[in-house]
Amino acid sequence: MKQASLRIACALSGILLYATGVGAQRGTSGSTATAPAAAPGTVQAEPPKDALGRETPRGTLLGFMRAARNRNDEAAVAYLNTSLRGQPATVLAHQLYVVLDTRLPARLNEVSDRPEGAVPNPLKPDVDVVGTIATGGGPLDIFVERVNRGASGRIWLFSSRTLSSIPDVYHEIDLISVDEYLPRLAKSRIARIRLFDWLVLFVVVPLLYYVIGLLGKLFRPVIAFWRRRYMPAAAARLEPAPGYIRLLVLAVVIRWLLGSVDLPLMERQFWAATTAMFAVVAVVWMLLLTNARGEAYLRRRFAGPGHGEIAAPLRLVRRVADVIVVIAAGIITLRFYGFDPTAALAGLGIGGIAVALAAQKTLENVIGGLSIIFDKAVRVGDSLKVGETSGTVDYIGLRSTRIRTPDRTIVSVPNGQIANVGIETISSRDKFWFHHVVGVRYQTTSRQLRAVIDGVRNQLAAHPTIDVESVRVRLFRFGPSSLDIDLSAYILASGWDQFQEIQEELLLGVMEIVERSGTAIALPSQMLYVAEGRPVDAVTGGAAATGERRRGARDSVGSP
Repeated sequence: MKQASLRIACALSGILLYATGVGAQRGTSGSTATAPAAAPGTVQAEPPKDALGRETPRGTLLGFMRAARNRNDEAAVAYLNTSLRGQPATVLAHQLYVVLDTRLPARLNEVSDRPEGAVPNPLKPDVDVVGTIATGGGPLDIFVERVNRGASGRIWLFSSRTLSSIPDVYHEIDLISVDEYLPRLAKSRIARIRLFDWLVLFVVVPLLYYVIGLLGKLFRPVIAFWRRRYMPAAAARLEPAPGYIRLLVLAVVIRWLLGSVDLPLMERQFWAATTAMFAVVAVVWMLLLTNARGEAYLRRRFAGPGHGEIAAPLRLVRRVADVIVVIAAGIITLRFYGFDPTAALAGLGIGGIAVALAAQKTLENVIGGLSIIFDKAVRVGDSLKVGETSGTVDYIGLRSTRIRTPDRTIVSVPNGQIANVGIETISSRDKFWFHHVVGVRYQTTSRQLRAVIDGVRNQLAAHPTIDVESVRVRLFRFGPSSLDIDLSAYILASGWDQFQEIQEELLLGVMEIVERSGTAIALPSQMLYVAEGRPVDAVTGGAAATGERRRGARDSVGSP
């Protein structure tokens, strides 16, 4: 009667929809147009929820496993698309449960939880795969198919093709069962996992971790010999059995036992998640140690002078690599547990943009520091001048560069500023310019002047640190109070201190040459002529032209 009433209601709804469509095309009045308001609510009413949760492939799989585990045979048979009834259907449901409970891969999160399924084959949209098991005849796909059950709507059931292969697979199962060896207390469950499994996880696994370390010590002589033979540099640094190797061994052992011991599906999923976590932690641990050792190796490799600034970018690269490893491990873990990390990655991208905008000055300094380091424009120990700041580079960091001034103070200059201004690197000079003007007094004769010029030229040319091709000694002007000689040459010195030492020696030699020539270095002076006892000419402002002048000299600084 209920199905007949539902059919009548559907027919009436179709008639109303047709009438509404015709009325809309003909432009009927408002009273006629009000009819469709109730029609959509009748036609688009959602079908009732399935009491057994068979709307999705995952719901069918979990519901069947729950019903079969609770020995609810009638409910378990309701998940099968079979024509069998009574005892044969119950036996088939039991066999399917045993096969799935012992052979189905423990990846329930990968089973689709959508009403339309995962649609692995677009040509068969109503068929989905919940897993693949290994059999003696090869891999067997476990299919569920979507069928229409009238008033119950469309539900997912285990396909008849899969059910036809289950009896043969059931007879192949010969796993070792541990239930018969366990006491009653160990079979009690905590969070649907037996107490036995929890004891193994928190007692047996740590004990095995320790035992594997002892085995590593037993093989220490063999490992040490192999390292001395093939890896002499690493013999003193590596341990025989690092922690990440122990975790990998535990993961392999547990994985092997899962294929040999009869465990329920939920417990196999529990141990599969445990082994996956062991493997992820071991790989992350190994990669983090590799990053640290790589940084230490590069630090030793570039520990010489002129490479002190490489420490900061190496630390940055290591930290970035560590973050990438941890994020990748987190994404893999989320994917394993069935979470889609796309939204999290999108959120991280938006957050990264916000952080970049908020810290653009810091990023500018970091990028400037990297450009300084890789371009080698500035190195630790260089003497330079940046704007009004001069001194010796003490440290090059990612954000700023520290310069020690001649007053022994530290000035921190942002790397962004250094990258955008002109830098005068004093210590990078290959030659130092020796340039001075020597003035001799006007009482010097031409012969004395030639002796001074030739003597200074010979002294510069004979000095071992002077670039001979650059020596220039010339009388270039008659100055206000002296005859000026220009001295110019390039000194090949390793640093500023050596240049100052050589310059001092050369200047003292110039003084000796001037003294030996019979003249002297002039002092700045001027001559004043004063007229006495004569009227001043009103026109010229000086003494009368016809008067007799008396010359007097007064030196403002000293006499030449």
